[in-house]
Amino acid sequence: MKCPICGSSEVKVLKSRETSSRSKKINDYLLKCTECEHVFKDRVTQSKPIPCRLIVSENEKSTKTTVDLYPDEKLKIGDVLLIDKGQVKINSIENKEKRVNSEIVSEIKTIWASSLEIPARIGLSIDFHGKVKSYKLDVDRDFEINTNDIIKIENFILKVHIIKTEDKKITTGSAKADIIKRIYTKTIKLKTYDYDLTDNIVKIKSDDI
Repeated sequence: MKCPICGSSEVKVLKSRETSSRSKKINDYLLKCTECEHVFKDRVTQSKPIPCRLIVSENEKSTKTTVDLYPDEKLKIGDVLLIDKGQVKINSIENKEKRVNSEIVSEIKTIWASSLEIPARIGLSIDFHGKVKSYKLDVDRDFEINTNDIIKIENFILKVHIIKTEDKKITTGSAKADIIKRIYTKTIKLKTYDYDLTDNIVKIKSDDI
């Protein structure tokens, strides 16, 4: 809010009144400019939040709920929302016609999101020269995994070769568990290792050994 006489934004609120309609919240102000002392009125109109359909996944479990959002707010995949159960990250957005990467809230039909309040669940595959053993692991979301890390899981000592994230495969470098989908490993003949993930096993997804 700026003074219409001198353009200063240094103003003092003398009076304020809030009214609302079904879709909007209106604030009327009586203001005084502290630079030139001109007294004037101003109005701020804001759309009220509307409920938006939200499906939150916690690994294999999904919960249907709603989240109140401003209709002119634009959301995109990867955005984080705060709901009653904590933070969730948007994985997919559907408007009235199709899935999209971003959309204005007023046009959104459904938001799919994953909870950030639980450990990250990642896959781990061991390549035994063509045969594969796979695990599901729950690890801290900030846990960082590097290619060439030496891992112990059960009785196996493994070397990480590839890290698959939400949008790419990493052959050199690292990623946090929050964005990792799967790590690919091979057995090596060592007795030492960087860390042990045995206690993080949720289930053995497949076992062809």
